[in-house]
Amino acid sequence: MFRLKKLRYFLLTAIVLLILSIAAAGCGPSARVLEAVDYTPLQRDDWKISTPEEQGLDPNLVAKLYYNAGKLETIYSLLVIKNDCLIAEEYFNEGSIEQLSKRASVTKSYTSALTGIALDQGYLSSVDQKMMEFFPELADQITDPRKEQITIRQMLQMRAGYPWEETDPALWDAMWTGDMVPLIVYFPLTSDPGTRFQYSNMTAHWTGVIVARASGTDLKSFGEEHLFTPLGVEVGDWNRDLDGYYIGGGDIEFTARDMAKFGLLYLNEGEYEGKQIIPADWVHDSLQTYTEDAWDIRVGPNFKDIGYGYYWWSGRAGNHHYNFAWGHGGQLIVLLDEFDMVIVVTADPFYGKDTHWNSWKYEKANINLVCNFIDSLPDM
Repeated sequence: MFRLKKLRYFLLTAIVLLILSIAAAGCGPSARVLEAVDYTPLQRDDWKISTPEEQGLDPNLVAKLYYNAGKLETIYSLLVIKNDCLIAEEYFNEGSIEQLSKRASVTKSYTSALTGIALDQGYLSSVDQKMMEFFPELADQITDPRKEQITIRQMLQMRAGYPWEETDPALWDAMWTGDMVPLIVYFPLTSDPGTRFQYSNMTAHWTGVIVARASGTDLKSFGEEHLFTPLGVEVGDWNRDLDGYYIGGGDIEFTARDMAKFGLLYLNEGEYEGKQIIPADWVHDSLQTYTEDAWDIRVGPNFKDIGYGYYWWSGRAGNHHYNFAWGHGGQLIVLLDEFDMVIVVTADPFYGKDTHWNSWKYEKANINLVCNFIDSLPDM
């Protein structure tokens, strides 16, 4: 009997300690720990520097964000911009203020911007132009007449009818050959154009090819003239396909600070330092939700109501709506219009056909970091 009572005592004690430890973990870091978190931006001439307090944001929320970021294995950088000021910045693991690495599908949002500029400059007449107008050399090879009806608008919305390459090993392998323009012919449509959202890297790449062909130059040169140089940013490496076209669906390289400028451009309706770089109407159209429930793979409780615009995503965390550019590995440019805020994350892109599949748990962690922070922000 004594041994039984003693066993019960130890079990009860263990349960109490477990409950207390869980409760303590749920409370998060102490005030003293948060006070030691340093997220002070580095002083340079490219950004106006401020603090969360000066911009009306609780510094404890920001400190907790950076405390949590420090636990992540693959994050490179985390920047917070509010009211056009850089209020928080830190680099982790291999990251640095000068770091250039592949920003993966964040590139698609740049391709969207360049499409809008090409439309504004008169190189494109309408987003309802047909895709095949720009690929006349393929016309006699098209056997599916539905492809002749695909519009640029449907491409931007990921509703052209082409499948997500990751759903089929043969499509995935073909994409990595680099011979991308002929895949317009060889990749099958798995839905009628305009009827269904299907994420497609090739569709975004072909959109970039259309901009290049319509403007009579390459996508990088067009971007440097009309977007990158006016924004004061510099492109790093940017892969090309076998025909020499820059990859419109991925691989562009920018520093985290330069990505933040692009986010700020969209937050300010296409205007930067008094100059209208992207038409405000294009920014508005790009950030609309044309597809609801565009992502059905669980990421986290604050990654919900995921929609899609023109190569921009949208979502909700708590009561807060956000738009975001999203790249593999957890590259993010997040727009919070109600807070006049941009959040940038860069991370290991897990670049390569074979490393791609091992990254999802790390990517989710980077996404949830930001989404949980958004949820913690007060209601406006």
